Amino acid sequence: MLAYINTNSGYYKNLFEEKSIDVSAIKTLEDLRSLPLTTKDQLQKNNTDFICVPKSKIIDYVTTSGTLGEPVTFALSDKDLDRLAYNEAISFECSGVKIDDVMQLMTTMDRRFMAGLAYFLGARKLGAGIIRVGSGIPELQWDSILKFEPTYLICVPSFLLKLIEFAQANNIDITKSSVKGALCIGEPIRNQNFTHNTLARKIKESWEIELFSTYASTEMSTAFNECEAHKGGHHHPELLIAEILDEDKLPVKEGEVGELVITTLGVEAMPLLRFKTGDMVQAHTDACSCGRNTMRLGPVVGRKKQMIKYKGTTLYPPAMYNVLNDFSEIDCFVIEISHNDIGTDEILIKIATTAESEIFLQKVKDHFRAKLRVTPSVEFHDKKVLNVIRFPKMSRKPVELIDLR
Repeated sequence: MLAYINTNSGYYKNLFEEKSIDVSAIKTLEDLRSLPLTTKDQLQKNNTDFICVPKSKIIDYVTTSGTLGEPVTFALSDKDLDRLAYNEAISFECSGVKIDDVMQLMTTMDRRFMAGLAYFLGARKLGAGIIRVGSGIPELQWDSILKFEPTYLICVPSFLLKLIEFAQANNIDITKSSVKGALCIGEPIRNQNFTHNTLARKIKESWEIELFSTYASTEMSTAFNECEAHKGGHHHPELLIAEILDEDKLPVKEGEVGELVITTLGVEAMPLLRFKTGDMVQAHTDACSCGRNTMRLGPVVGRKKQMIKYKGTTLYPPAMYNVLNDFSEIDCFVIEISHNDIGTDEILIKIATTAESEIFLQKVKDHFRAKLRVTPSVEFHDKKVLNVIRFPKMSRKPVELIDLR
């Protein structure tokens, strides 16, 4: 991989020359730590310099979601699409999907989205069936479930609540559906100790299906899927070198949280060396009851850039999402983070609810104090107004955090 990018990547070739790095001297994973890290800013500013193949070899173009800045373009060759299919096939297998299963894809395959295509290619590689319904439209989703009898759903877990709501309103007996599990993307369904979080508990209260957590990103072209033990997403070491580093760029101690840094293996068009994902995670290396020996990643604690210092407490947005999800009365929410006059972090939570009252407002604040030891500002807002913020035209997923810092 190092020899390849030294020859074919304009960005890495220049970097190695500037820093007088002899890649042939790198022999071990420990040696890898002497090489520079790649940041999202570098990837954004020098986007096309990372491409290692001529334009004629590029088959597919995708972009990142742009959660923390401008979207980055990723080019994939035919070989990269084969690798993507292999990754998703073994990830599906890890979560118990077999050749005779049928999966219903409830995420987009268009809008330059890598994941939707990866799921389709993975199902094809595995030999499982797939129903490409796309996102939203509960009526169409249920029509497909009843017609084609899928055994697994691939979806954002909060959408499962909308499916439950639609079924209840339309006399559909979900307990008799063919669905036995859901591969959950884009939102956490577990706490750090692997117990179900509020969102997962709400789903399971009405629909007793098995929920599998997954973690992936466009930059990695690789997924970490839970197995039947539900104790973290398994690493695929043939596809990715994973490091978890502290603030000093050193490996964290066993059991500590750090930033995930990845080096892609087998990527042809846009390989990345020691790329800082920005995701704060914890690794688990104890034996897994499923029999696999690979390292596992726990739920993402939060994005490094989205860390909030509020009244002496360190917070990440997922912790606040969990608190808000405890209230069935809250239809939707948006969290705004900003700096005040003295440069410290402020949190404003905008919620839409039919239970609008001072008593309910105090209930929400008290719950924050009990769970997170701090009480942010909370305001009531119209649902339609919040949904305009949550669903910007070019976005592929709801925006629930606005960081103004």
